Amino acid sequence: MHQDHKKPITPERSRHYTDNFPESSIYTKTGVVVLGAFVCCALWGSAFPCVKIGYDLFGIHSDAIMTQILFAGMRFALAGVLVILFQSLIQRKPLLPGKTSLHKILWLSMMQTVGQYILFYIGLAHTTGVKASVIEGLNVFVAILVSAVLFRQERLSGYKIIGCLIGFAGVVLVNFTGSGLDMGLTFVGEGFIFLSTVAYAFSSVFIKRFSKTENPVCLSGYQFLAGGMIMMLVGWIVGGRINGYRPGAVLMLFYLACISAVAYTLWGILLKYNPVSRVTVYGFMNPVFGVMLSALLLNERGGLGGKCVLALLLVCAGIYIVNRNQKESGNFGKGSKDKCHEDVR
Repeated sequence: MHQDHKKPITPERSRHYTDNFPESSIYTKTGVVVLGAFVCCALWGSAFPCVKIGYDLFGIHSDAIMTQILFAGMRFALAGVLVILFQSLIQRKPLLPGKTSLHKILWLSMMQTVGQYILFYIGLAHTTGVKASVIEGLNVFVAILVSAVLFRQERLSGYKIIGCLIGFAGVVLVNFTGSGLDMGLTFVGEGFIFLSTVAYAFSSVFIKRFSKTENPVCLSGYQFLAGGMIMMLVGWIVGGRINGYRPGAVLMLFYLACISAVAYTLWGILLKYNPVSRVTVYGFMNPVFGVMLSALLLNERGGLGGKCVLALLLVCAGIYIVNRNQKESGNFGKGSKDKCHEDVR
């Protein structure tokens, strides 16, 4: 059994925290990380209003949980197909997983796609949208804690905690409407929403871990395909049905699949070359983009006011604090690709 965790952290062993991120990769450059993360968050933010539009186009009611799960499964399975086809065209040969990749793909699909979204949809049916959005904002905290405390992929500093608190304050502010933030809690409602954030956190850590020996694009494509098919099967068996395949509805489904295909694949590549906290802290932007784009696409009032601007400033301040501290302490952009094995096996 591996016993290295019992040894004290010496200067040589401290390389375990800093040498995981090769500076030769373009994906460690600040401009690339910022641009890539913002693209991901903008795409995910657009998913909030576009999912609602998709429900309307397909005639899916807000209380039809299994139909929503079936719809999400179709979206993710199509996203997986798009990723696999696109990468196969780029490399001019089929993108196929190796035998050693299969259990990793299944593990990721159960956490990132099946677990996260089934828990979220069921939880959302038993709580308010505001409370769900605020609890989802905790996913950055949880991802950093899992990465630093359980898997020791990086150090947990006071600056990271402060940055996360400031960013989370922005998430709370952008969702605060004066109602919907009561203290009532249920396991099937708020509990399931929180468990979905835990599933997201573990998926982020394992994407980074598996990407050290696997192609993150391959992992993303096949985990979407596997997870989507599982969700489709679950939704169909339990009674979910999709009707109304009109051109506009199909195009919206295709766009939602493209969101997942592009955003999650790019996110996985960024996680491969950077500390989890450096990337996931941008996740605080998701609800801010969601509110702003909902205001534009759904004419929801209050999405472009001073409150949203202040929330955006808080989120940006939190992102800056987390990443400034890492740059000063050397937690990214150093080392070689060979030194990337964690103590946890």
